[in-house]
Amino acid sequence: MEITREELDRAFDERFPAEIREKLRNGRAAIAGLGGLGSNIAVSLARSGIGHLLLVDFDVVDVTNLNRQMYLIPHLGMPKTEALRGILAQINPWLDVRTEQVKVTPENVRELFCGWPIVCEAFDRADQKAMLVSSLLAQCPDTIVVSGNGMAGLGDANLIQTRQQMRRLYVCGDGMTEIRPGVGLMAPRVAVCAGHQANKVLQLITGA
Repeated sequence: MEITREELDRAFDERFPAEIREKLRNGRAAIAGLGGLGSNIAVSLARSGIGHLLLVDFDVVDVTNLNRQMYLIPHLGMPKTEALRGILAQINPWLDVRTEQVKVTPENVRELFCGWPIVCEAFDRADQKAMLVSSLLAQCPDTIVVSGNGMAGLGDANLIQTRQQMRRLYVCGDGMTEIRPGVGLMAPRVAVCAGHQANKVLQLITGA
């Protein structure tokens, strides 16, 4: 079944007032890391009507990703940027999606992200999370960072919250549960944390 852009727009237009729709269509956000957090954030933002996304990741889809990330078996071996772009195209073919298949380092943060008003930090490793957040805050003075931190295991999902840590930094998570032996990442809490990050992005774009 095919759908026209007008049909998709009409369906979306029923959800929000014109002012909100316009803000979302003009909304721009970057996602660094396209794993459990990043792939879920991207899908949520695409379904919510955001107009412009930058997807950044150097990795390919692996079988170990299937328990918590948006990818499917046919995506195995594909670059995550390419696989996720295809998934988003099935949600909104007219979404402006840009991709960078590159490893993020302190040296390329400015070039990759400084033109984007909001960046979602969605890395797995604590050291990489800290590197990106500190680099963005130091190098991109006009960028707001929405970070995910603390969502491992099977604990109470209601403990995951969004907190403003600094003027340009929001952190989503429970602040406690990290990956360690016997406590891995499970789909429900990862998706809840990703939902918090996507929701904060939408709040920032719309001024809600």
